[in-house]
Amino acid sequence: MFAEGVFISTLTYVVIFSLLGGVLSVLAAAAFLFLPAGWRDRLLPHFVSFAIGALLGAAFLALLPHALAAPGVDVHDLGLSILLGLLGFFILEKLVLWRHCHANECEAHMPDPGHNHAAGTLVLVGDAIHNLVDGVLIAAAFLTDTHLGIVTALAVAAHEIPQEVGDFAILLHSGFSRTRAFVFNVLTSITTLVGALAAWWGLSGLEAAVPYILAVAASSFIYIAVADLIPGLHKRLEWQVTVQQLAFILAGVVLIYLAHATLH
Repeated sequence: MFAEGVFISTLTYVVIFSLLGGVLSVLAAAAFLFLPAGWRDRLLPHFVSFAIGALLGAAFLALLPHALAAPGVDVHDLGLSILLGLLGFFILEKLVLWRHCHANECEAHMPDPGHNHAAGTLVLVGDAIHNLVDGVLIAAAFLTDTHLGIVTALAVAAHEIPQEVGDFAILLHSGFSRTRAFVFNVLTSITTLVGALAAWWGLSGLEAAVPYILAVAASSFIYIAVADLIPGLHKRLEWQVTVQQLAFILAGVVLIYLAHATLH
C-alpha cells in the first residue's frame, strides 16, 4: 500500500473524496436552498432518511467488517473503541462543539434576539470541527482499503448535505447574507481536507491503529444516525410517512451495499 506509486494514487483518492465530502456537499446544499420552499420542505426529510441508511450501511457493512478482519485486532479493544467513540461524540454534542441540524429551525442553534451573529459563528465553529473529524475518518478508511475509503466518503457526503442545508438556514436566520453564508460554509468545509491530510501523514506509519480508527468512524456514523437523525423522523407518525421513511433508509443501505460489492 505504501510503495511510491500506490502512495501517490491513494493520496490522490484521499484529496478528491475529502473534497467530495466537504465542498461538493456545500455546493449541493446551496443549490438545494434555491429550490422553491415547498419542494425543500418535501425533499429534505427524504434526504435525512436516505442519510440514515447510508450511515448505518457504511458502519455495519463496511467499516466494522474491515476493522474486525484486520490482522492482530483485539475484539474487546475494538468494542471498547466503539463504546468510547459513542460517549465521546455524546460529550462533544453536549458541549455544542458538534451539532447537526436538519431543518430550517433548530432549537439548539436558533439565535436569541440581539445575539444573532454569535449564534451563526458558533454553528461555523462546530461545523469546522465536525468536518475535520470527517476528514480523519475518510483518510483512515483509505489507509485500510481504497474501496472502503470510497464507501466511507459516500456516507459522509450523504449526511453532509442535509446538515449543510440546516447550517445555511441558521446562518441566514442569524443575519448572514446568502453570499457570506456560502463563502463561510465553503471555508469550513475545507477542514475536511485538512483533517484527511493530517490523518494521512499521522497514520501512514501506524497501520496497527487504523482498525480502531475505523471502529471510531463506525461509532460516529451510528451516533449521528441513531441519536441525531432518527429522533426527527418520529415527529411524523402517519403510516404513509413511516413507509416512505423506511423506503429511503433502505435505499441508503442498498446504495452502500451495492457500492461496496461492486467496488470489490
